[in-house]
Amino acid sequence: MGWKTIDELDLAGKRVLVRVDVNVPVEAGRVTDATRIARIVPTVTDIAEKGGRVILLAHFDRPKGRVVPDMSLKQILPALEEKLGRKVAFAADCIGEDAQAAVDALADGEVLLLENTRFHAGEEANDGDFAEKLAHLGDVYVNDAFSAAHRAHASTEALARLLPCAAGRLMAEELQALEKALGTPDRPVVAVVGGAKVSTKLDLLSNLVEKVDTLVIGGGMANTFLAAQGLDVGKSLCEHDLTGTARDIAAKAAEKGCTILLPRDVVVAREFKAGAESEVVKAEDTPSDAMILDAGPDSVAHVEMALENAKTLVWNGPLGAFEIAPFDRGTVTAAKKAAELTRAGKLVSVAGGGDTVAALNAAGVAEDFSYVSTAGGAFLEWMEGKVLPGVKALGA
Repeated sequence: MGWKTIDELDLAGKRVLVRVDVNVPVEAGRVTDATRIARIVPTVTDIAEKGGRVILLAHFDRPKGRVVPDMSLKQILPALEEKLGRKVAFAADCIGEDAQAAVDALADGEVLLLENTRFHAGEEANDGDFAEKLAHLGDVYVNDAFSAAHRAHASTEALARLLPCAAGRLMAEELQALEKALGTPDRPVVAVVGGAKVSTKLDLLSNLVEKVDTLVIGGGMANTFLAAQGLDVGKSLCEHDLTGTARDIAAKAAEKGCTILLPRDVVVAREFKAGAESEVVKAEDTPSDAMILDAGPDSVAHVEMALENAKTLVWNGPLGAFEIAPFDRGTVTAAKKAAELTRAGKLVSVAGGGDTVAALNAAGVAEDFSYVSTAGGAFLEWMEGKVLPGVKALGA
């Protein structure tokens, strides 16, 4: 696929700059979810065991080129050491004398975390001078941060052009999973796309109708497509100004031989809150004073049928307002079916996006999918068919 892995580099005794994503939630100085930290462990461990000196580069939050103490990476150090099972040194800057002294003090197999790259404006500006200063600290560059690969920043793009480079374990795993899902998939391919608004996923829908055999549209987006067919969707979340765009996408799908599955029946309620009274009606019978909050059982049965006939599934976004029961039922039922088919070896299932990961976790099936990406924007841009600068640079 045009890029090397860490197995193809001689790392013994080398200073290895490793771009990771440890932008994790922190409350009162403590990491509340260490999932992203756990996922970099294989790469860091492998490089250390090969005798490399591991120098971690990462961003945290949005300091906008200024030093913001509350956004220091130092606060993730305890969680990082716990997950790695080893001591990690820390430098109070990612370039300059502090960083250089910390790098010089490293022995083979040791790990160092440098301070937030975004404390410098040159990071997000993809500034060549800033990248040169980073490159001065290492002999080799490894990118293990797919979730930041859609950003052309100094530590994700420019740096790869200055040093011998490779993809880390997580990056390679992600790229291979995505290639299997949309690059060269086993057919038929089903894509499930949900979410609140069509406007945020226009590029995604346009790309998918050219690449998949069946496109399931759920969430608030489905309401816009139903309205485009002339249906009254009552007080549902709907972008009425985009019904023409929805019709264009449907026409393009028909031209490309892609079947679009929209809800046939829907779960409606007069208010969106836990325990709200709800009922199932045909999509065309949505009451004018009600909101569509989930796909109905008949709609979900058709999604399950599509999954049973598929060999590959790409999923981004829930089918309904999954945060509140009972409006999670459609998403949970379909997710469990996908998980069952994956476990049986009948389906390659790749999912990604924040809401999607949360929904799969809530359904208890995230572990059963072939691959679940924790990348938000990068996963979405990859599904939109866009070139990711951080990936492209690895093959340069």
